[in-house]
Amino acid sequence: QVQLVESGGGSVQAGGSLRLSCAASGTMFMANAMGWYRQAPGKQRELVATIASGGNRNYVDSVKGRFTISRDNAKNTVYLQMNSLKPEDTAVYYCTASIRGINYWGKGTLVTVSS
Repeated sequence: QVQLVESGGGSVQAGGSLRLSCAASGTMFMANAMGWYRQAPGKQRELVATIASGGNRNYVDSVKGRFTISRDNAKNTVYLQMNSLKPEDTAVYYCTASIRGINYWGKGTLVTVSS
């Protein structure tokens, strides 16, 4: 059974940095697209960043220049380096991966940015 397990969330002051990791286990197949979504209190879940198996990246405008998505295909792991964090980045961050046509989701990791 495929599982995605996130780590790296926590609390940080504005201007600080965090690095999220998400490892896919329970499969011998490399993920195609991988990505990160987030959901802030009282808001809808939104796409933060995606990365294709070949490395093509996309970001939501609000994080461009501050966040970097990367992946290690050998480990089926995706990362999100978050710099210059703002209070509005506070949310639960969810990892997603597409493996053989099925989209899998992690349970989420909380990121809290204080002003």
